[in-house]
Amino acid sequence: MRAAEPRDEAAIRAVHISAFPTADEADLVEALGREGDAIISLVAERGGEIIGHVLLSRMAVSGDGRGYRALGLAPLAVRPGARREGVGSALVRAALQRTAETGEQLVFVLGDPAYYGRFGFSLADAAPFASPYAGPHLMALRLGSDLPLPRAGKADYAPAFAALDG
Repeated sequence: MRAAEPRDEAAIRAVHISAFPTADEADLVEALGREGDAIISLVAERGGEIIGHVLLSRMAVSGDGRGYRALGLAPLAVRPGARREGVGSALVRAALQRTAETGEQLVFVLGDPAYYGRFGFSLADAAPFASPYAGPHLMALRLGSDLPLPRAGKADYAPAFAALDG
């Protein structure tokens, strides 16, 4: 695992294109970078080849009159030939460790609760936040057990995510 570098852009795009049925996620990675919302970008490398990528981007999150420092984990991609080898899990763990070191308070993810629950993400931590993605797959992870959650709040992903919905 290492931080992504500008020279990795084509390989990162190739990973996302190989992992998803459309180029939407690859386009999202590029848009988040171009718009300055990409905060943490990590790659998994094997034998000099990039086989996985995870990106965390800035979110606008508030509740009960206060703002929260928050990131959204998306997308996460692993080349099909490297799946079921722990690459995705290692990327998530490394990303969360770096996120905790930056002073962020919350990380949101839209995904499978059984998978992301292993890393501490929960539906309950996301429940107070209104979001276009609210539902049975929007989870959050508090980085610090003493972080109070609001009674009601709002969690907005970076503007580039809107292009996925359109």
